[in-house]
Amino acid sequence: MTEPLRILTTEIQPWRFLKDRAEADLGFPLEFIEMDFNSAQRTAALDPSRYDVYDQCFHNLDIVWYWRAVQAIDTRRITHWDDLDELSRIMGTSGRQALGDVPASRLFVQHDMTLSDSPSGRISMLPTFYNFDSFGVETEGLDVDRDIRSWAALLDPQWAGRVSLVDEPAIGLFDLALALSASGQMEFENMGNMSVAEIDALVEHGKSLIHAGHLSPFWLRADEPVERFMSGELKLASIWSPTIVEMKRRGIHVRQARPLEGYRAWHGGMCLSRLLKDDKLDRAYDWLNWYLDGYAGSVVARQGYYMSVPDRVKAHMSEAEWDYWYEGLPASQDLVDVAGRPAIRAGETRSGGSRRDRAHHIAIWNSTMDEHNYVVRRWNELVDLAAAKGRAQRRAS
Repeated sequence: MTEPLRILTTEIQPWRFLKDRAEADLGFPLEFIEMDFNSAQRTAALDPSRYDVYDQCFHNLDIVWYWRAVQAIDTRRITHWDDLDELSRIMGTSGRQALGDVPASRLFVQHDMTLSDSPSGRISMLPTFYNFDSFGVETEGLDVDRDIRSWAALLDPQWAGRVSLVDEPAIGLFDLALALSASGQMEFENMGNMSVAEIDALVEHGKSLIHAGHLSPFWLRADEPVERFMSGELKLASIWSPTIVEMKRRGIHVRQARPLEGYRAWHGGMCLSRLLKDDKLDRAYDWLNWYLDGYAGSVVARQGYYMSVPDRVKAHMSEAEWDYWYEGLPASQDLVDVAGRPAIRAGETRSGGSRRDRAHHIAIWNSTMDEHNYVVRRWNELVDLAAAKGRAQRRAS
């Protein structure tokens, strides 16, 4: 029996809806190892023997590449390399100077094994799907596109006690930083790579917001905000697109904000374990090529994600799906989610417009800063404080 190709991944990869089709097309078994973001990153960096393919995000590269846990990918073996979107492989294509870990800045492997945007025949991570995130808003009584126009809304006292951030230091930290910057409470020399003093000031602001009862406990898994919005506990929160889709499916009135300051963007990708070789390395390349062939992109689109090879994806989507998810047009009919369940009602439009409109409105990319280890320690103080405050409030009630 053929040994399965092991893919270390996170919940943002809808692998359960891809596995059977991929195995049938590829002719060999796949084993998906799903972990939370932080656990997956730690495993990828410290133990490349536990996986063959690492499926995460570009801002992880500063860690896994530093530990030499992954090997360079030969672009000559990537069938659709020339079809990749410019956003995924060329600096400056977003139309504005976005901060943080721009994917192209660490895409290409140089002769000295450093990473940069200078094209070469080898890459550190194969660009797959990406998105432009902000925060979700419960829309009852609101015109979100008109009334909620800034990251500063996360700090508006009218939402006190009903705001939550995501528990991931390379993500939630920037949501808080964007809100503090937009409200004029903090200035950053370089938000994408903060100094220790800036990190300390940001954390102290966060602690004050928790002590004042403004921030609720942070969430870790994407399904958590669904129940908390449904119960009325939350009104605004860091949000990911699959969560928005699930909320809409369940009849929760929610919309993603389009902040004037810009989105917090991220780009997913796949790396190869440094231990891969021979037949198993060949199968890993087969998997990478299958993933870029179009079908997988049509599946992740129903979560609200864009794929690095949009033209190949279009052939696997209906016109109504393509128009809604990629072009930002009103849904011409009811659309289904990744599991085939009705989720988007006819007439609804995706916030932020088309893929191109959203790609030209990026404020910052998810980032692993120079002071990452310090950030993690200080961020965990906020997470623990918010959780303790939440437990105390539940006991009191």
